[in-house]
Amino acid sequence: MSTKNTARTTTRLPAGHSARVPSVTGSAVFAGCPELIGTPFSYAREEEIYGEAEEAEFVYKVVEGAVRTHKVLSDGRRQITGFHLPGDLFGFGQGETHRQTAEALADTHVLIFRRRQIERAASGSAAVACQLWTMATNDLRHAQDLTLLLGRRSATERVASFLMEVDERLGATGTFTLPMTRRDIADYLGLTIETVSRTLSQLEEEGALLRAGGRQVSLRRARLRRVVED
Repeated sequence: MSTKNTARTTTRLPAGHSARVPSVTGSAVFAGCPELIGTPFSYAREEEIYGEAEEAEFVYKVVEGAVRTHKVLSDGRRQITGFHLPGDLFGFGQGETHRQTAEALADTHVLIFRRRQIERAASGSAAVACQLWTMATNDLRHAQDLTLLLGRRSATERVASFLMEVDERLGATGTFTLPMTRRDIADYLGLTIETVSRTLSQLEEEGALLRAGGRQVSLRRARLRRVVED
């Protein structure tokens, strides 16, 4: 068994994979619930945070960096099910074990909370229960939107929609650095890497985005929105 994260099989916090990071300001997981304070930890790029079918003892909140969750299909293909960016909570699914694998996309800082602690807080606080309910409904809405995107949209529409979503989640500044690779994007949108690369070049040629080396992009949201709506 991997020793990357001993929290999978014990009640201790993860150890032996990376250094603990300094205390983080605003380390409560929910507003108005100061007793739920997370323990800060860091993960290196490509490091596994938890694996599919492992005990779901902890819940994680991204402070800095980014995380992907995925499943490996029976034929060996990888389906990325989500990207978790700063401020996002992940690992709080149904059941006693994780249904997906979570990995850090870059050097990532998280806050770790015990799942039972959150459940107890929700049972005693209507405010916490409402915040959990809001998170659950947002996750369901996102899953429905993704189903529509994969089932009814062209490759160009998928990539354009994805870029606008990431921009919005990173503050809607219009200029940002993609935390994920083209392979990650392809495995999330159900496309090939070649299709993602070709689509990005096409959108750039059409003036819908600008690329400044690496993964930094600047969006022309009005043009991207027309691509999706048309």
